[in-house]
Amino acid sequence: MKDVRIPYDKNVLIGLDTMDDAGVYQISDDIALIQTVDFFTPIVDDPYTFGRIAACNSLSDIYAMGGKPLTALNIVCFPVKKFSLDILSEILKGGMDVLKRAGVQLLGGHSVEDNEMKYGLSVTGVIHPDKVLRNVGIKSGDSLILTKPLGTGIIGTAIKAGMADDDMNIMFIESMTTLNDVAADVIQNYEVHACTDVTGFGLIGHLSEILSDEKLEIVIDSNELPVLPGAAEKAAMGLIPGGMYNNRSFIGDKCVVEKTVEPELSDIAFDPQTSGGLVIAVENKYANDLLAELKAHGLNHSRIIGSVRDAEKPGIIVK
Repeated sequence: MKDVRIPYDKNVLIGLDTMDDAGVYQISDDIALIQTVDFFTPIVDDPYTFGRIAACNSLSDIYAMGGKPLTALNIVCFPVKKFSLDILSEILKGGMDVLKRAGVQLLGGHSVEDNEMKYGLSVTGVIHPDKVLRNVGIKSGDSLILTKPLGTGIIGTAIKAGMADDDMNIMFIESMTTLNDVAADVIQNYEVHACTDVTGFGLIGHLSEILSDEKLEIVIDSNELPVLPGAAEKAAMGLIPGGMYNNRSFIGDKCVVEKTVEPELSDIAFDPQTSGGLVIAVENKYANDLLAELKAHGLNHSRIIGSVRDAEKPGIIVK
């Protein structure tokens, strides 16, 4: 394929040439815009809940960059010949309720008739140009903190198979409809070296982006991974989404999983997430204070899941 490079002016702080979570465009000495877009097919049957999950997921990239979301536009694909417009109304209501909770103004949107239902948002936020959080910049000695439990892909697969109980379903939805706004606010008080949200590429995939090409090694303690109730059990039963295998294949030999790691925890580390938590790289001496503050603000699933050390070549070890 021909390499097509997008010409940027001097105000583009972050564009397509990096693996960051959103684009950033500086409009004054004190203000930069953060822009992102995301949409996907339903992962739950209830349309209102689907709308809430999709909205939380779309807002997450703004929070991962350290910004404040301000405005949003709906993106809708809807099969009008297959489903009632009442379903679409519930999806949009779910999204709107999340936007109200986040203090984000809906300005409009666009819809098309499609054979498959999809919903999401294009979101614009703001940040000071000097305070943008990147998904690169980790340093040897950093600790890694994860703010939400893993396993949404596995639990979603179990729900589709009719093999998840009510408690699993409740925690599954609660996690995905929790905004990352609180975590984004808390980390403003710390010198964060890198930050990203965990979504479709799974924990290991997004850690690979954080690692970039640095001569550093990320070491993950599998026993410290926060996991949704029932996810390990269902993974052990083989209820694995196809995206997990794609994530493993994509990472290849960049990640080594030690033989002592339980197979289900290895699966969870690669499990594609929807509206997942933030992974935060911070100097080790501040990690416990940051973790305590996250928990004090209600993010009780937050854990220190690993560390960063020097290495001959970039890599990830799960032990």
